[in-house]
Amino acid sequence: MTTPEPLSPVSRTALSVARVRAYESSRPDPLFVDPYAAAFVTAAGLELAPSHPGSSFARALIANGILRTRFYDDRLRAAGADQVVLLAAGLDTRAYRLDWPAGTRVFELDLDPVLGFKKQILEGLGAVPQAERTALPADLLDPTWPERLVAAGFDPARRSVWLAEGLLVYLTPEEAAAVLTAVTGLAAPGSRLLLEQGRDVSRTPHDPALAHMIALWRGGLGPDTDGWLDGNGWTPEVTTLVRLGEAYGRALPDPSATSAFIEAVRRPAH
Repeated sequence: MTTPEPLSPVSRTALSVARVRAYESSRPDPLFVDPYAAAFVTAAGLELAPSHPGSSFARALIANGILRTRFYDDRLRAAGADQVVLLAAGLDTRAYRLDWPAGTRVFELDLDPVLGFKKQILEGLGAVPQAERTALPADLLDPTWPERLVAAGFDPARRSVWLAEGLLVYLTPEEAAAVLTAVTGLAAPGSRLLLEQGRDVSRTPHDPALAHMIALWRGGLGPDTDGWLDGNGWTPEVTTLVRLGEAYGRALPDPSATSAFIEAVRRPAH
């Protein structure tokens, strides 16, 4: 078996997400089931996440990951678009684990080592996608990625739904704006974009166990992500983590959590 290229530090954060999804999938009352998540973690030589992590901040991050996964699952399926674009897809297996309407195309963009690692594990498990899946090696900081997406079959004239899950926090404000500007140029009116509301990473609590990940955070567009979207052709709706916890019947370890998620609709050009 060919050994995939090593994952970059940022790409390895996808394994942390897989740990959270494996943990949730093992619960007797899961909000979602990802049958492949544990395989990614064990293939990387890591232990599955402990059921009771030490710090309150770590517990809040796990709750965030669980609730946002279910929220994005629900919103992607409700979007009514047959073109789905997963930006920095990481170890996302929605193309395999969700029931998609016939004719749906799922485009997964990420660095080649990430896609190679995922391909090796999923093929070894005999996983079969439930939509037409296109894995496109791409660096989102390379301005040519939109052209490559179109060349792979994406049609900018038709409605689409975009997911930028756990992405912008690893980008500077300028990089995040460039990525979202490119998305805006490809998204037909009525298209949807799902992402997290930015945060002030300078106020992130200190946790030695998470320091390796937090050190990679750049903050993205910060707390005014929805304002940027509104000023650049989108109509955003913000849903707080607390509201999601209430909607899905999950008590939060920190009821004062300020995390939030955005679903934005592309407005017609004037």
